[in-house]
Amino acid sequence: MNYELMNNNKVCLSGTVSSEPVLSHETFGELFYEIKLSVPRLSEHVDLLPVTVSEKLLKHFELGKHVSLKGQLRSYNKIEEEKSKLILSVFAREIVEDEDIANPNVIEITGFICKPPIFRTTPFKREICDVLIAVNRAYNKSDYLPCIAWGRNARFIKDAQIGSKIEIVGRIQSREYQKKLDSGDVETRTAYEISVSHVSVDSENNVEIIG
Repeated sequence: MNYELMNNNKVCLSGTVSSEPVLSHETFGELFYEIKLSVPRLSEHVDLLPVTVSEKLLKHFELGKHVSLKGQLRSYNKIEEEKSKLILSVFAREIVEDEDIANPNVIEITGFICKPPIFRTTPFKREICDVLIAVNRAYNKSDYLPCIAWGRNARFIKDAQIGSKIEIVGRIQSREYQKKLDSGDVETRTAYEISVSHVSVDSENNVEIIG
């Protein structure tokens, strides 16, 4: 695989397997499963993150077992209620020793801004900016990864133009939200996104760095 494509999307996770494997799909005769990994934050909160695992690595993902891995954050579209929904999952490439991961949740991506950033301020005056990043993958595919920035990072990203090259370091987080269905019922769902800690934007060869 192209070296650049291997390094524009890097994830390191360390956590506890919190679900039994569920068959996800088969590719070229190889089976892939999805599990949930409980990954602690520095606070008491825990992110429950989806991980896609090849049958070749499945023996490392026993329920309740601690595991550290390296891989990539992938996306695909799934049709739900006749609408396309973006699904995210960490694709596990290799199992590593715990001491090889200093932080239990780190992601580094290099991609391109593919939608106008959405900037807003909360009732408590906290500045937030949402941005969708397209990250190239092998075989002419791309992963579309939602990111959220706060404070000065949010102010920095809000004016970035579509097509600008961007580099982000952060962590993958899970967040519950309420979805009102057509029936009028309210359903609790989980969203996944990259929480930005460091960001740089290269617009027309002018590189600016913050974080």
